[in-house]
Amino acid sequence: MGKDTLTVTDNRTGQTYEIPIEHNTVKALDFRQIKTSTDDFGLMTYDPAYMNTAECKSTITYIDGDKGILEYRGYPIEQLAEQSTYLEVAYLLLYGELPTKERLDWWTYRISRHLFLHNSLIEQIQAFRYDAHPMGILISAVASMSTLYPEAKEVHSPEVREKQIWRILGQIPTIAAFAYRHRIGRPFNQPDNSLSYTSNLLYMMDFMNQRDYEVNPVLAKALDVLFILHADHEQNCSTATMRGVGSSHTDPYCALSAAAAALYGPLHGGANEAVLRMLQQIGDVKNVPTFIEKVKKGEGRLMGFGHRVYKNYDPRAKIIRKVAYEVFEATQSNPMLEIAVELERIALQDDYFISRKLYPNVDFYSGLIYQALRFPIEYFPFLFAIPRASGWLAQWIEMLEDDEQKIMRPRQVYLGAARRDYIPVDKR
Repeated sequence: MGKDTLTVTDNRTGQTYEIPIEHNTVKALDFRQIKTSTDDFGLMTYDPAYMNTAECKSTITYIDGDKGILEYRGYPIEQLAEQSTYLEVAYLLLYGELPTKERLDWWTYRISRHLFLHNSLIEQIQAFRYDAHPMGILISAVASMSTLYPEAKEVHSPEVREKQIWRILGQIPTIAAFAYRHRIGRPFNQPDNSLSYTSNLLYMMDFMNQRDYEVNPVLAKALDVLFILHADHEQNCSTATMRGVGSSHTDPYCALSAAAAALYGPLHGGANEAVLRMLQQIGDVKNVPTFIEKVKKGEGRLMGFGHRVYKNYDPRAKIIRKVAYEVFEATQSNPMLEIAVELERIALQDDYFISRKLYPNVDFYSGLIYQALRFPIEYFPFLFAIPRASGWLAQWIEMLEDDEQKIMRPRQVYLGAARRDYIPVDKR
């Protein structure tokens, strides 16, 4: 009997099977050999929501939820957030290593050359109602880029893929800014490729032809850190969607549009909006203890605490808390920050939350920062999607280059009616 194997005895037949263990996993297909008869399909694993199923092997992002660890290509998120920039992190995710000075300059230049939108895409954005949700605009705009750049269908050409990556990373912030300006009825500001990635986004959204206009460097840096924190997060819902749609070998625009649609859901990209609404509901620091007691009685939910993966303090939350204070020092004070701090203080001292491992996650403070930057609440998921595009694309490339991957096709457990004969309508 091998050391790295799992011995399974089928009590229905009394037969024993030895299944290899690799990377602390067993292959689901190995269970297909377990049958009660020759015409039996074989045993399947049943795992709703993929709670304990590894769909792929990846070298991009490592998470240890119990220890609160998040790493991109082996680099701790804390070091990247403090010392790196979003574009450098995007390069790391996509190419596997940090760039040299020359490669970073090349990479930044390539992205800056693709900030401008096709005129047809601008017309499409202008055709939406003024109150259209920005995520609906993003999903539609990115999908339509598939028709503007049909060569993107050559997904097995590294050169073609690379150019689409430049286009996507360059143009998504411009789509965001144009969608915002369309909503408030203002003319569009064309990109300024002399600015940094996040400074350019803030410029396109805010500039009103002031002679002395300058993007606040503190705010641009804060947004850059947020983008780093949101760049990738392993096999979450939207990333799994990117891989799943991409497994049919569709172009990256269609796959990324689908990933953005998954992110649109309130259980994924809308969580920080829910935190903000909770803080608005609390209203004042003095109401925090009462709110906490209601949560413990099951009369409310503590949004921004707990995570599907992290069973410890979300490492991104520690970083973002410091950024929140820096942003509020550079902008007008926000009373909701005081509510958030008091809420965090009480919850982290209460056995009810400690025993359930409910610690603050990245959404707890990010909504406050976005609000301080004067982004409407509806734009919060969009601000999640902009940086996550680099992670989605890195995962998409890894999927395409993985020889073990095929078009995604999960199994099901059929519990419907047994075979029955059709009855003509006049006899039913």
